[in-house]
Amino acid sequence: MKPTHKLLFVLCPMLVLGFIYYSSGKLHLNVWGQKPLKDVGTSVSVNVTVTKANQNQAKAKAVKEPEVDSIVSVGRIVGSVYDKQGFLVKLDGKLPPELVYQYGNLSEGACKPGYAAAKMTAIYPKFVKPAPMFLDRNFKRLAKVSNYLPPFGFKTQERIIDVILAATKNYGLGPDLDSLSCKRCVIVGNGGILANKSLGSRIDEYDVVVRLNEAPVSGYTKDVGTKTTMRITYPEGAIQKAERYEKDSLFVFSAFKPLDFKWLRQMVFKERLQGVEGFWKSVAHQVPREPSEIRILNPYFIQEAAFQFIGLPLNNGLMGKGNIPTLGTVAITMALHNCDEVAVAGFGYDMSTPHAPLHYYETVKMSAIKESWTHNISKEKEFLRKLVKANVITDLTNGI
Repeated sequence: MKPTHKLLFVLCPMLVLGFIYYSSGKLHLNVWGQKPLKDVGTSVSVNVTVTKANQNQAKAKAVKEPEVDSIVSVGRIVGSVYDKQGFLVKLDGKLPPELVYQYGNLSEGACKPGYAAAKMTAIYPKFVKPAPMFLDRNFKRLAKVSNYLPPFGFKTQERIIDVILAATKNYGLGPDLDSLSCKRCVIVGNGGILANKSLGSRIDEYDVVVRLNEAPVSGYTKDVGTKTTMRITYPEGAIQKAERYEKDSLFVFSAFKPLDFKWLRQMVFKERLQGVEGFWKSVAHQVPREPSEIRILNPYFIQEAAFQFIGLPLNNGLMGKGNIPTLGTVAITMALHNCDEVAVAGFGYDMSTPHAPLHYYETVKMSAIKESWTHNISKEKEFLRKLVKANVITDLTNGI
């Protein structure tokens, strides 16, 4: 063989191999058996095969791979920033840059319009503010709750709700409060931590004062205030003595089972209470309020608090073990959607002090708390601590 032929014999394969190597690197193609090369952008990895029989299979694989890869990469990013409920992992009370301009220059003590919702959205991007506080005559348009049974919706109760709402005729807080351009709300819990804090005058400064169940005001005004805008309750939690009801407050009904709506109808129409089977304790036989002073709380707040915020088990959308939020957390959820600033007082159970009072109005001790069938106190406290840490809500008693 001539020397020139030998040289060509050696050079040709080298050139071919070099071309293949160069092409595969530039075009991000992969030789069989080689792991796909990933681009930091949006390039697609394609497997090169040497037979036409495998081309369709390779194309199908090429289509699927980017989807899997993108899910993995996004999951890693999201997982490092947000927790499984969708809240920011790293929380602090600082205003995000976009909110500093909006609220940073307001004078101290001035009501900050939209503040609670803005802060909530900053730590929980899935938050959507519009959610009416009470049901009105157009309640059937509320798709998020129409397909759930109580307590997470009103399915099967549409007819009786129509009858009740036709009688109450009012579906807001009242002309004065509804017309406010900025509302500051405080949710007053029933915790013993309220005792001897002398927060009454500070609580009364809020535009909307929300109280829960039968927690009394008379005799405790120094610590809990005198104002009651609304009292949220359900049949078993309602005040049973007519003289203990505050004047000029709204009776806000929260349903936890279908039977509760039947009870409310009897209260609205001043009917004699018939049939108490199905209630887990004694219930009020009358509510000394005119129909115009009675409201039905939007059940969406129970649903959102349970499944979105706290992460309680769905249980096919039915009431089950450990998937019902406490009424206090439901009230806070309602306020996040309808108030510009939100504060709480009297929240927080401290199990390290078993001899401390459980409630501010009775001598029952903290040690009386047993594991609840319906509530998950630890997970609920975890959610509330997020709100306090991020300064979405203000905890006046520092118990959360």
